[in-house]
Order: sequence, then C-alpha cells, then structure tokens
Amino acid sequence: MKKFSLLDLSPVPEGKTAADALDNTVALARAAEATGYHRFWLAEHHNMPGIASAATAVVIGHVAQATRTMRIGAGGIMLPNHAPLIVAEQFGTLATLYPDRIDLGLGRAPGTDMATARALRRHMAPEDSFPQDVQELIGYLGDAPEGAAVRAIPGAGTHVPVWILGSSLYGAQLAAYLGLPYAFASHFAPDLLGEALSIYRSSFQPSEHLAQPYAMMAAGVCAAETDAEAAYLRTSQMLAFANLRTGKPGKLPHPTRDLTAQIPAPVQAAIQHALSCSATGSAETIRGRLAELIETYRPDELMVTGMIHDSAARIRSFKIAADVLTDLRDG
Repeated sequence: MKKFSLLDLSPVPEGKTAADALDNTVALARAAEATGYHRFWLAEHHNMPGIASAATAVVIGHVAQATRTMRIGAGGIMLPNHAPLIVAEQFGTLATLYPDRIDLGLGRAPGTDMATARALRRHMAPEDSFPQDVQELIGYLGDAPEGAAVRAIPGAGTHVPVWILGSSLYGAQLAAYLGLPYAFASHFAPDLLGEALSIYRSSFQPSEHLAQPYAMMAAGVCAAETDAEAAYLRTSQMLAFANLRTGKPGKLPHPTRDLTAQIPAPVQAAIQHALSCSATGSAETIRGRLAELIETYRPDELMVTGMIHDSAARIRSFKIAADVLTDLRDG
C-alpha cells in the first residue's frame, strides 16, 4: 500500500439537515488533510434523504476550497446519468480552479432507484454505452485539436485523471483495456474483489494515462478508544444499510445498544456480509484487520469510509485510522 484515502457520502444524521452534513464534510476533509490522507472522494447518490452529495461536482468544489493540498474527487460520478461533455466541463472547471488536485472516478450504476434514474436522464437508452462515453469524456479532457467541432471549455487540456470504479468484473476488464486506474467498491460489495483485482492486473494494457496497473480497494472503518464503543458507533451505518435494503431509506440513524431489536437476524447477517471488508474497534484491533486486508489483496491504495452519527466521533475515527494506516504504510 503506497497511499491511503477517504470516501465520504456526506451523510445527513437524524436530527440534522443537509446543511449540517455539508458542514461536517468540510470539517472531516480538513481533518483528513491534516492527518495524511492522500485524497478525499465524494459519491453521487440521488433521492436519498441520508446523503447530501447528490450534486457531487458542486460539493467537490466546496471541499477543494476548504482544503489546500489533498486531492479531491468523485468516487464517483455515475456517467450514465450525464452527457460526457457536461462532466468534462464540470471537472475541467474544477481542475482549472484547483490545478493538479482533482480526480474523476466514473461508475456505471445509476446511483439511485429507477424512477429517479428516469427523472435524471429523461430519455433512457436501452443500450450500454458506458465504454464509449468514458472514451468520449477522456477525449474532451485531453488535448483537443483546434479544429474540433466540440470542445470542453474549460476542460480541454486539463487531463483530469480518470478512474474506473466497479463492484463486478466488468469495470476491472474495462479499466485494464483502457489503461486506467481502477477502484473496487469492496466496502459494500466484497465478493468479487480478489477476482476483479487479478483480472485487472493480469490484463492491464499500458496507456498514455498509466504505465502500470494501479488498483485501489475500499474498506469500512469505525474506530474508537475501545472495541465496544466502536461497535456501538457502527450500528448507525448498519441501521442505515438495513433501511436501504428494505426499501426505507432515511437519514443516518442514532446508534443503538440493541441492534437485534431493530434488524431481523437474516437481514443483519446479509448486512454483516456486505460490510465484511471492514475494520471496527480500537486502534490495536483495526490495525490487525487492516493489515490482513492489505496483505491479502495488495492494493496500491486503500480508501476507507464509514458513517457515524456524531461528527466529532467520525473525525476521531478517521484520525485513529490515519495513525494506523501511516504505520502500516511506513512500517
């Protein structure tokens, strides 16, 4: 592991507003920059009361303005929701305002329910044009010839780094074919992580963007002074995941001392599996688990994420994780 980074969904806690969530995101980003995180990514989700990062490019600009050196980006933009030119203009503008600090991760999923996806896209095409759209977008961010009929302004010549994101084998194959960096969403879909990384590394084709494969994996982290306190704080995320799985998305719940009273055993087992690529506990406990994940999968970069109801406790959790990851990286 060469670097470690942070993914934030700008969660909206119960009893708080979207404005509070965005303030919390800025506070977290500043703390992350101070404690050694390499990049800070935000994700596009729509029609979710508990997530405030729907206008992802706007939030990225807000966070970039509040920080100085850390890379800020999208993990990711759900490209089927947008025309490639619009994304190129948005991220070209961000890269112009914050040179050499902006990343663009691209996903193929809608990031929402199908009714909302139709509202976003208006006219949904039946074919999958994701590979073509990725290449079109990269073209807009490259050195467009003067005579080009369509140019991204700002955007052309910014060469914003583009990542392919995925939770299946599709993204791994596409990233390898295009010679792009690859990030796997193992923090909520761990099953194909090993196979996807193997396919990506073995079939990678060097490109003008990247000479060698560069793979990132994601892991959940919830850290506190004790294992018991960390387990308690993590129940907010588990409750939120259960609500989403059962079709009742809402704001990030308060933590609970009795999870079994609120989540049926089969649902809890499914959630534990989905969130199994994670580390929960004290600094000593998460050190062992994170070391195991790094040793098993050998990522070039590890991105951690986690939703905690209390903003101060969330910042503390990621500070503990930063100390542990710094030791693992440098040790």
